[in-house]
Order: sequence, then structure tokens, then C-alpha cells
Amino acid sequence: MTSPRHDEKAPHEPLVSYYPDEARRRVWLRGIFDRTASDYDAIERAMAFGSGPWYRHRALRSAGLARGMRVLDVGMGTGLVTKEAVAITGDAALVTGIDPSPGMVGQAHLPPGVETRIGTAEDLPCESASYDFLSMGFALRHVSDLAKVFDEYFRVLAPGGRLCVLEITRPAHGLGVAALRFYMRGVVPLIARVVGKKEESVELMRYYWDTIEACVPPDTVIAAIRRAGFANVRREVELGIFSAYCATKPAA
Repeated sequence: MTSPRHDEKAPHEPLVSYYPDEARRRVWLRGIFDRTASDYDAIERAMAFGSGPWYRHRALRSAGLARGMRVLDVGMGTGLVTKEAVAITGDAALVTGIDPSPGMVGQAHLPPGVETRIGTAEDLPCESASYDFLSMGFALRHVSDLAKVFDEYFRVLAPGGRLCVLEITRPAHGLGVAALRFYMRGVVPLIARVVGKKEESVELMRYYWDTIEACVPPDTVIAAIRRAGFANVRREVELGIFSAYCATKPAA
């Protein structure tokens, strides 16, 4: 088969050791996330040494999230970014979370008032211009079409709305790549085996590194955001690997 060009569709070519082709990616992902959802939070806490809430909170504030904003959190998973959005906005009823995995959403322990929906980033079940802020936490590697995703994000944001996409990015230099590969491919699956209860959690954590290593470079993501119509597009980087892609929908 012919893989999609990175600058046109998926953020990485099909990883055929996990699923046979691009058409089966979404089905495979939903299945493994559903089956491992009960392990996810414990593994995340262990692999991030408990720093996740602090980083997510700071990144959202840096991207412009403020009290009273209407927020859509896409790829919400178990709600780790969603909860930080509630803390900043001050009202759970202002925050909506969307994810394609019912299993992950079912494991989310959210403040009362947060609305959750099942849906994909490529086809958001939302009205146009209905949110002031859109977040996505470490899920961009799992979409099937970058252009569709950012077109949808542009559609559902109100004029002047803010975008914040958090992602783990392959380091620019060989030593950094080797260090991250050792941690993500070697240490994190071991953490998943010790902390998690599902055998497939180990496979999911291995898959995480493979998607990071295969993902398009940041310049390609930035170009896709700009093509969708966003302005003030920028990438903020922590420790050379944590990327926050931020942008604004023009007010007019």
C-alpha cells in the first residue's frame, strides 16, 4: 500500500506491527484505549513523576485560558487536561470533553457539571463558533488527518478563540532521541507492567514511543495549523520534548 504523505494527512505513517493499514488505525486505537483505560491514570502519574497536573495547568494558562471561558477538551481520555481547565475557568459547566473511547471517558473522575461526548477530532459533535478555548492533551499523534482536525478546531472556536495542543515531540538531536527512546521504549513499559493490571497497557506504552518517533516534525504541525486559518501560531517547548502548539482564531 501507499502511505499517506506526512504533510497531507496522518501525523505518521501506518504502524503495521500494531494494525494492518491506515483504515484500521482508528478501530485498533479505540479498542486498546477502551481495554486499558482503568490503568491509564496510574501509569501516567508514575511515568511523569506526578508533575503532569502542574505542567498541564501552566500550559493552559500560558495559552490564554482564563476564568469564564467556554472550553472544549478534545481527546480528553480520562480527563487529565479537562480537570485543569475546570480549575482555571472556575465553572465545570463551561467545560466539555470529547473522546472516541467510551472506556477512557468512563474512567474520567470529573467535577460535577462537566459535559462529556463521544466523538473524534476529525468530526467534532459540536456547533460552530461555540467555544472560547480548545485544548488537546497528548493525542494529536492518534488522529488520522491533520488538515481535517485543525479545520474542525477552527470551525468550533468562536472568533478570537484560543487553541492549545500539547504533545510529546521527538528531540532534535541524537543524544536526546536516544535518552527519550530508552525511557519511553524501555522504562515506561516496565512501569506499565508494574503499575498496571492489563497486559495490553504494556503494548500501549510501547506504541506511544513508536508514534512519537514516527510523528511529523513540529514545522509540519505548525504549517497545518496556519493553513486552517489560525493566527499567532507558536510552539512553546519544555525540556526539548514537551510541545505546546498555541494559536488564535482571528476575531474578524
